[in-house]
Amino acid sequence: MSRIKGASKNPLKLVALAAMTFASAVGWAADGEAILNAQCSACHNLAGPAPATLDALWNRKGPDLFYAGNKYQAAWMEKWLQKPTRIRPAGMFYGNHIKPGAKGDEVDATTLVTHPALPATDAKAVTGALMQRKGRSDLVTAGAYVPGTISRSSGEMLFDKFKGCLACHEIEPGYGGLSGPEVYTAAKRLQENYLISYLRNPQAWDPKTFMPNKRLSDTDLQKFVHYLRLLGEEVKP
Repeated sequence: MSRIKGASKNPLKLVALAAMTFASAVGWAADGEAILNAQCSACHNLAGPAPATLDALWNRKGPDLFYAGNKYQAAWMEKWLQKPTRIRPAGMFYGNHIKPGAKGDEVDATTLVTHPALPATDAKAVTGALMQRKGRSDLVTAGAYVPGTISRSSGEMLFDKFKGCLACHEIEPGYGGLSGPEVYTAAKRLQENYLISYLRNPQAWDPKTFMPNKRLSDTDLQKFVHYLRLLGEEVKP
């Protein structure tokens, strides 16, 4: 651990520095809270609970954020808010954004809304506020994910053939289903312990979600996150 020069001789300096750091973090969060309430609350559930009816699910405009601090990676969030890209090819609810095409249903891009971008200072402040939203901490276990590896072929076999996830999720741009979020960026944007918990029981987080509970074994849960990390490593910055 690095030491702050002079701290050992004057512990009051260390206390003061810690207080300043804490005050700065709280200040960012306070500013971010104001931005969240003014600009984000119309589309995002900031306080919970998750939708309890299908009607509420269908009318959801953006992902719930009341447990953002347990879900997202802060570095990804801050960067994404400055230059948002679509994570769900067909929006929050697929049925609202498709039209008949020559080869079947296709996404009607005219119905999709572009997420506003934030300047860097606002993105930092909002990220700070979001990281303090720790709803459903009871579902997350520290150290649930154990780092490991999996081959691309084994991961794809598990994801596509054995569990059928490719029907709803893209594993690379333009390849996979459109009704769910892309997964090739999942490891960069989502916390690994959250992924283990969510994949174990999606309905515990989101009671009316269309994401099926695949009854994954503990071994397969680890393999899934290994695979998502592998996909993330292959994505160009």
